[in-house]
Amino acid sequence: MDDATSLSGKAAVVTGASRGIGLAVAEALAARGADVVACGRSAEALADARARLAERAADGAAGRVETYGGDLRDETHAEGAVATAAERFGGLDILVNNAGVGHFQDFAAQPVADWREVLETNLHAVFFCCRAAIPHLRRRGGGWIVNVSSLAGSHPFAGAAAYCASKAGLDAFTTALMQELRHDGIRVTTVAPGSVGTDFGGGRHAAAPWKLTPADVARVVVDLLEHAPRSLPSRVELRPSQPRR
Repeated sequence: MDDATSLSGKAAVVTGASRGIGLAVAEALAARGADVVACGRSAEALADARARLAERAADGAAGRVETYGGDLRDETHAEGAVATAAERFGGLDILVNNAGVGHFQDFAAQPVADWREVLETNLHAVFFCCRAAIPHLRRRGGGWIVNVSSLAGSHPFAGAAAYCASKAGLDAFTTALMQELRHDGIRVTTVAPGSVGTDFGGGRHAAAPWKLTPADVARVVVDLLEHAPRSLPSRVELRPSQPRR
């Protein structure tokens, strides 16, 4: 691509990076030479991710990788994730908000705790991470915030009221933030995938031949980040090309 932006030496924070889409994004960024802080809540899963990322680095990826364990629903942990990138890599250029939770059940039977976990993870944690990241991005003279949403935000379905509401809120938040930050050189975009084969939602989205893979979504994210500065693809929807009938 003419005037494409190189990711080599860029500093990134990727949330929800211990598995699935987030891990694939972290791998893709490191493979393009970016330095990555991979965030997750599960210490065990994060340790496995760190080993996998280190193995990829040994195969020739130039980017350095750090991990950060914490619950981003706590604003101090969101601040800690961003601070880790600033301290380890000298600043921050990219924030990918991917961490997400889904509890899928009829709304009338949904425990209040599940509702809160979905909204606080899928929306509040993004707010905290963006608020922590923006001053660092401004100091760099610009950068990227990529929020991984879902087609569920614009196509709600039964049995997922909390999840759909959280993603609809995330879509609106991202669009408003894009308009606020674009003249600071900070590009903000939504990536909204359809069905992705992961263990998200307790295995509800297990892999199937027709589904997207985490690597498919990661490729879209990395391609966005390499757009020339004059270009702002503000929303990308990604669907399986031949879904189950």
